[in-house]
Amino acid sequence: MTVKPTSRPNSEFVRWRKSKTNPEEQAAASPLPPPPVERPSLSHLKKLSSCDWRAEVPALIDAQPTEAEKEVYNQVNVVLKDAEGILDDLQSYRGAGHEIREAIQHANDDKLQEKAWGAVVPLVGKLKKFYEFSQRLEAALRGLLGALTSTPYSPTQHLEREQALAKQFAEILHFTLRFDELKMTNPAIQNDFSYYRRTLSRMRINNVPAEGENEVNNELANRMSLFYAEATPMLKTLSDATTKFVSENKNLPIENTTDCLSTMASVCRVMLETPEYRSRFTNEETVSFCLRVMVGVIILYDHVHPVGAFARTSKIDMKGCIKVLKEQPPNSVEGLLNALRYTTKHLNDETTSKQIKTMLQ
Repeated sequence: MTVKPTSRPNSEFVRWRKSKTNPEEQAAASPLPPPPVERPSLSHLKKLSSCDWRAEVPALIDAQPTEAEKEVYNQVNVVLKDAEGILDDLQSYRGAGHEIREAIQHANDDKLQEKAWGAVVPLVGKLKKFYEFSQRLEAALRGLLGALTSTPYSPTQHLEREQALAKQFAEILHFTLRFDELKMTNPAIQNDFSYYRRTLSRMRINNVPAEGENEVNNELANRMSLFYAEATPMLKTLSDATTKFVSENKNLPIENTTDCLSTMASVCRVMLETPEYRSRFTNEETVSFCLRVMVGVIILYDHVHPVGAFARTSKIDMKGCIKVLKEQPPNSVEGLLNALRYTTKHLNDETTSKQIKTMLQ
């Protein structure tokens, strides 16, 4: 099974291949019923700096794991199958704002205090589940990075050989951006957790037994507090995990990781900016999927690469990527633009051109 976030993209990927090499196969390619949400595959790619993208033709495939991929694929799939439920729970998270306000306004009313506490404790249980899922997602990402960057194959060869793992990598990024978009628009999360911690502290001082303390101890609460204090907590988790992966695997050239990320960014950009490819999208959620994956890999690249994604030497066409984002309906991409503005590492460096900075203002 693959992740099915709130936006409901399915497991279809888009396969890329040279039309000149096999025109008959190209002509035979057609969408599989029922009409799926197409996804850009990373197969049969050459180095993007020299590739003639106008000669590439997409065809729908369902990227299934090969025998060599299955071990990592199955481990990651165990995590991804829970992602839809996480997004559903987050989207339906309403918070205990009313109960908390009543308790604060009537500090001497024990019944209102108990009511607020009773409302907050199960919500903190949900927040704990979200946080623990971020740790599982981090481990899954590290497993995928290990598989997609290992020697002796080049990053492009990995993406050609291991399409199912590349698909899972994209699914993780799509989930991550979707989670953070929902979190940023829900202030109740931090309000609930802050109230929980304040109340728990008072209970300890007064030696009052706390029902929720067994579920979220002080050490875990501290880590959760740091997690939810981030504007984009899932993206921060993955950025830190990618940076740690590179630093811990000094035997691997850093290009193994950054070239993998830049290739994925370029696939998404070309799919979105080329009318021939864009016209084949039967569902707007395909566009959202490509946009989120593109932004996700840009941010990871910017955190891992020594000079980042915005430098002139970057292998990511940042002007092209930003242009694609700006061409979308503003309300659909503002969160992604903000992610580039506020969660990247090198945007404000002197090496970033004024044009790029202006485009993101």
